[in-house]
Amino acid sequence: MTSSPAMTDKKAQYDAIHQSLKNTIDESRLIRDPLRTLAYGTDASFYRLLPQLVVRVNNEDEVRMVLKEAKSRNLPVTFRAAGTSLSGQAVTDSILLQLSDQWKGHRILDQGQRISLQPGIIGARANQLLAPFQRKIGPDPASINACMIGGIAANNASGMCCGTAQNSYQTIESARLIFADGTLLDTADESSRLAFGNHHADLLDTLTQLSKQVRANDDLANKIRHKYRLKNTTGYSLNSLVDYQDPFDILLHLMIGSEGTLGFISEVTYQTVVDHPIKAAAMIFFADMEATCRAVTSLKSAPVSAVELIDRAGLRAVEGKPGMPESLSSLEAQAAGLLVDVRAATEEELESNLALVKQALNGQATLNDIEFTQDKVIYDSYWKIRKGLFPAVGAVRPVGTTVIIEDVAFPVEKLAEGVLELQGVFQKHGYSEAILFGHALEGNLHFVFTQGFDDPHEVSRYAALMDEVAHLVAGKYKGSLKAEHGTGRNMAPYVALEWGQEAYDIMWQIKNAFDPQGLLNPDVILSHNANLHVENLKPLPKANDLVDTCIECGFCESVCPSKALTLTPRQRIVIWREIQRLTTLGTDPERLAALKKEYDYQGVDTCAACGLCSMQCPVGINTGDLTRELRHDRHPDSKVGYWLGEHFEGVTQTVRLGLSTANVARKIVGNKGMASLTNMANKVTGGVVPHWRTTMPKGADSIRSLWAEKMIQDGSVPDRELAKPTVVYLPSCATRMMGADPSGQDQRSVMDVMLSVLKKSGYQVIVPEEVESSCCGLAFQSKGQFAVADKKAKDLNAMLLSISDNGRYPIVCDTSPCLLRMTQTLDPVLELYEQVGFLKEFVVPNLTITQKAPRIALHVTCSTTRMGLADSFVQLAHQLADEVVIPPEVTCCGFAGDKGFSHPELNASALKTLSKAVEDCKVGYSNSRTCEIGLSEHSGIEYQSIVYLVDQVSEASSGL
Repeated sequence: MTSSPAMTDKKAQYDAIHQSLKNTIDESRLIRDPLRTLAYGTDASFYRLLPQLVVRVNNEDEVRMVLKEAKSRNLPVTFRAAGTSLSGQAVTDSILLQLSDQWKGHRILDQGQRISLQPGIIGARANQLLAPFQRKIGPDPASINACMIGGIAANNASGMCCGTAQNSYQTIESARLIFADGTLLDTADESSRLAFGNHHADLLDTLTQLSKQVRANDDLANKIRHKYRLKNTTGYSLNSLVDYQDPFDILLHLMIGSEGTLGFISEVTYQTVVDHPIKAAAMIFFADMEATCRAVTSLKSAPVSAVELIDRAGLRAVEGKPGMPESLSSLEAQAAGLLVDVRAATEEELESNLALVKQALNGQATLNDIEFTQDKVIYDSYWKIRKGLFPAVGAVRPVGTTVIIEDVAFPVEKLAEGVLELQGVFQKHGYSEAILFGHALEGNLHFVFTQGFDDPHEVSRYAALMDEVAHLVAGKYKGSLKAEHGTGRNMAPYVALEWGQEAYDIMWQIKNAFDPQGLLNPDVILSHNANLHVENLKPLPKANDLVDTCIECGFCESVCPSKALTLTPRQRIVIWREIQRLTTLGTDPERLAALKKEYDYQGVDTCAACGLCSMQCPVGINTGDLTRELRHDRHPDSKVGYWLGEHFEGVTQTVRLGLSTANVARKIVGNKGMASLTNMANKVTGGVVPHWRTTMPKGADSIRSLWAEKMIQDGSVPDRELAKPTVVYLPSCATRMMGADPSGQDQRSVMDVMLSVLKKSGYQVIVPEEVESSCCGLAFQSKGQFAVADKKAKDLNAMLLSISDNGRYPIVCDTSPCLLRMTQTLDPVLELYEQVGFLKEFVVPNLTITQKAPRIALHVTCSTTRMGLADSFVQLAHQLADEVVIPPEVTCCGFAGDKGFSHPELNASALKTLSKAVEDCKVGYSNSRTCEIGLSEHSGIEYQSIVYLVDQVSEASSGL
């Protein structure tokens, strides 16, 4: 419905637009509750505003409708992609328009020379699509594994290797754009341009006139050219007014870096750049900053891909990290370093480039020998550390403070004096802990420091620092106050200072021409509020030691299986912090109660606790640890837990019997009948009876009977003194309970197949006598039953030490999550192998592959990734199959032990893209029995343990 002129109350306006949007947009995507507005309204910056309405839009039509409805009610709208921006571009106290997961379309054009991308695609995914063509998108921000194309374009993000020549402004070819009035323009379509010109002639005329005005003013035109010789994201892209004359070209390039203040980018087509496959990097150290900057100047004309400067404080922050030289700890206080990256198409070209780089550094006094490495592990560690410098500072900050990153650029010829003077400014204002690093070839440097905002004196100190930094960088050195992180709210009060009044007035004319009512992301880039940068500051109270180091960067979100269902790791931490803040204050009991109630499901129950977030987090936070602790607080170690642990053999036998009985019942009432019965029983028993899955396995045979049968067939009993290799086989409780899918091609259990393969490859197998009562403790740990989990791990440790002769014999487990838990809790003397590692290293080399499978799907479990076995798993699969399909959108499957039975919606959400990704495959493989249940159900194909494929395509080698 349409609001009346008398409806001036803002709440009534939001109620009205909510009601109107409900007619078209599903109400589950219209969000107004306290928990999710806070969670979805938080970005990586140090600002906080609470949106009144969050709309998760699925397509262009919905965007257009929201904008029209908002315009008719004079309500501001802010756009959000991944929320990794650092300057406050993506927060609002009005309507937040958030991308749903429906914005991942792409088209690869001209053999990868161009690519069209919707805004919801993560930058790293775009490069994955282009990798077969040895191409990539130009921008390469440090957050590329988490940030989305919409944000990359809207902020004109650049990065380590991108410079000023390969950013979005330089590489954009066309875009689909939606403006404040809901009009859609496709700049690559002539009919769309014609229609837009007919209805928006005033906008195009304004851009044409501004271009003529600027180009006629030599001083202003030259100033603009100088500003964009550097990296510069302060204000609007005024270079478009001197670089182009066609108003559509001007418009397109103004949209780049406009931070959602001029319109919405619904698709962008980039010209891609070469991604050289051969890479080398070196860490080079110098006595002081001046010598380091001189080396940067020497490298400016050398064939380098990137030169990253790190000051002594930054180097100190990464001392002892994997891959870093031991000599770091002995560097003097004034030392600094350069990470130099060199790339080429061939080894010969690389050698030539390296020689030229070393020649360019001749005469520069270094503290270490210049040694370039192509070792992927060391190379990746260098870059991981460089990309993690910002969060690493945040991880060691005092609790209650935030971490701020300032992003400036000096003319490279003034780099040394500018840096030294800037360091002096930070010292003057008491920021002695600040670290400096950045893209030195472009004169682009980041200063990172910690800041408290809970004390007015601290806010004033920060304001004074910013004033002096602005006058130094923009005034004295004619540099950029925001080189690549965007103006946002952080630098909006200083845009006029950097650009001067004439250019600033032109920016306001641009804003008014695109957005006359000022409804698109107000106060971002341009603001009349001189104190904007020190208002609406985000609180970061103490919440829990496990997560207090989080700076809410959002790097974790892309891999979280619950991201499209409930909350991400960042959002779980945000809400838990708010709960703790409100608990301490005691001022808003109603809001606190609402958050606590919703958090039980949104934060705790639907967290898979898979730990993949820790792999993405620069400081290694595993939000699952917080979840398990909260589960423990909700249900402390109980008598039931102890009883289950003490009677575990009986528990596994009962589950086996239950599965067998259930599959008999399935034959009578079918899957629908079983679903109805178990849903009812689940409610009655408070979740004890699991939800039915169409791929529910039958009960497994006893491992003792299987092992005895194999030994009888072999005609021998394991003799530990024989020269024949011996292995201890520890089947997990999941494989001991769960047999094959009743509709599967191979009805043997994982245990049966493992014994077959181990025997075929020449091993004699020891199965522990007490195996039926054993458990690594994972099942108890995941529910917060920590004492029982530790007891089971201790018992297992004693059993394995005995059966392996104190580590003499290797131990192989057939379930990835269990093995991960064992590596974390058992005696290091035990030689533990997950089945993938053991199969690849010891079993397959002793087999003859008779005929590879044609095409298979592969799911790499989260625990496999966390153990560093992902590459080995893929390599093993390629040894066994001609083609291996790894669904790109699937990370953790969300089954999470038994979560697939208790909260099947988590598994369904995590795997919603699976069936399409594997539609050309007939079978899939993994290495966790519970994960395979969900994978089979949501893919439409059977998933089995990878050991089935090993057995299927191999025979014993001669001589075994």
